[in-house]
Amino acid sequence: MLVLGIETSCDETGLALYHSERGLLADVLHSQVPLHALYGGVVPELASRDHLRRTVPLLRELLREAGIDIAELDGIAYTAGPGLIGALLVGSSIGRSLAFALGIPAVAVHHMEAHLLSPLLDATQPRFPFLALLVSGGHTLLVRVDGLGAYTILGESVDDAAGEAFDKTAKLLGLPYPGGPALARLAQDGRSARFTLPRPMTAKPGLDFSFSGLKTQVRLLIETHPQEEHRADIARAFEDAVVDTLLIKCRRALAQTGLHTLVVAGGVSANQHLRASLAAAANADGFDVRYPAPQLCTDNGAMIAYAGCLRLMAGERVGPDCGARARWPLAELPAVQSQSGGLL
Repeated sequence: MLVLGIETSCDETGLALYHSERGLLADVLHSQVPLHALYGGVVPELASRDHLRRTVPLLRELLREAGIDIAELDGIAYTAGPGLIGALLVGSSIGRSLAFALGIPAVAVHHMEAHLLSPLLDATQPRFPFLALLVSGGHTLLVRVDGLGAYTILGESVDDAAGEAFDKTAKLLGLPYPGGPALARLAQDGRSARFTLPRPMTAKPGLDFSFSGLKTQVRLLIETHPQEEHRADIARAFEDAVVDTLLIKCRRALAQTGLHTLVVAGGVSANQHLRASLAAAANADGFDVRYPAPQLCTDNGAMIAYAGCLRLMAGERVGPDCGARARWPLAELPAVQSQSGGLL
């Protein structure tokens, strides 16, 4: 099955072609970072308008790159949520309309499921069941994954997501948008022992996260140490606190579930300090840690095409409406059964 994936949930327009036997054929991506950098963050209306301008030209580029005629498509997958509602409606409207015009099925893809499954695009796929840490600008989740759609939420952020906390803290430090990568670069020059910030919600049992209070701690540090020479040390203290918190919770979840494979996905999974800390923990504790390819850590069409292909091949379809959901709990997704009756 040859599937077109369309991703327009926030500030990146991504399209890809995935073949069920040949794998990922091609993918294209347009980032809106220069557009939103002028405002210091994502402007939803501008994001929607830019998706509208970019999606069809990117589709033409994708088909040319892959040497595929549009009539060869067997199905279309589009991000239906969660995300910015206007941005989602662009991708869902184009995807569903194109499917209707071509007389092929379409499927609505959950953005976080696509991130969760993106490491399975690798040649050496992790096997079910595994533990997944989904860590991005909009979400921080620990999920037990027993199969496609068989997800058990073990822990989540009660306030800011980790990536959101990175971006907001970067703004406090006067760093440009996008703040997360800028803060990580600044932290490389910081001294880890100079300042110490709390590791939120790690002293008591449970797997939930809280990162909002770290921003307050950073603001207080900046007020008491306003000099330019302290910025890198403050950035390092913040990054250390977030990474340590994620690491503590992942180790705790692995111990509680008895699982031995950890999949880490989402934009923050590209953070090198996080990867180094997880690698050291994996070596010490004897678990396996997997990531998507670097270009698949942030939002992209490949993960949408792959997740959509799995559900289309299982018989899932959407109706003629172009529904999109700004909020869509991962736990609401239906599990997909194989022909033998087990989880896919």
